[in-house]
Amino acid sequence: MRLKDKVAIITGAGGGQGRAAALLFAKEGAKIVASDWNVASGEQTVTRVRAAGGEAIHIGADVSDSAQVRRLIEGALASWGRIDVLYNNAGVGYSSSLSMQDILKTPEEDWDRVLAINLKSVFLTCKYAIPEMLRTGGGSIINTSSVAALVGGENAHAYTASKGGMISLSRALAVEFGPRNIRVNCICPGVIDTPMVEPVVGPLKDSNRPLRFSPIRRLGTPEDIAYCALYLASDESSFVTGAVFVVDGGITAR
Repeated sequence: MRLKDKVAIITGAGGGQGRAAALLFAKEGAKIVASDWNVASGEQTVTRVRAAGGEAIHIGADVSDSAQVRRLIEGALASWGRIDVLYNNAGVGYSSSLSMQDILKTPEEDWDRVLAINLKSVFLTCKYAIPEMLRTGGGSIINTSSVAALVGGENAHAYTASKGGMISLSRALAVEFGPRNIRVNCICPGVIDTPMVEPVVGPLKDSNRPLRFSPIRRLGTPEDIAYCALYLASDESSFVTGAVFVVDGGITAR
């Protein structure tokens, strides 16, 4: 097993990429701390992990809130005594009621909220998890960014800024804590078939365009991202830090 006895916190674990990662990590031997602001969805993930023979608990949290993040970290420690993997997957995107438009059309409060959920959350989870990783000898941090952080695009400017900031913060953390055996890497998914991007992928499906959307000629799946995260969580990537893994079916290669 590639993650035998490792304790992994996965935020945004109530569905999509987070749920896929929870199921895969547990299959590979990890003890899962699933976290989602939607308690029912998070509990459903835990039920599925346990039904497959894995170990998991759910701790609900709004990861943009310091007190709730501290409670998440404390809950993980109370259950299993350590944190080996922190997978910052929680985020807000196109399915949100918050603005995914250009800056001229984005209310200031929407800008602040998108950055709080997508970027401040990484600051908070790392702030409280890294000391625990240092205490037990290191760990792996995986942050879910986006191809939107790598290329200019129309609309979704708050989202784009938050995901770009995540890459820069990840690199800074990799440099700062690499000497102490903490690795920090980013995954930049392309268009993945999840509820978060349904406003984008729905019309593609309806028009039969997905096969032409990328060189691989299909939409990505949550499992495509989960397998990349598994590599980064495992000791197989022990010489990998500060890296950006683009999993987009070749969209950015054009």
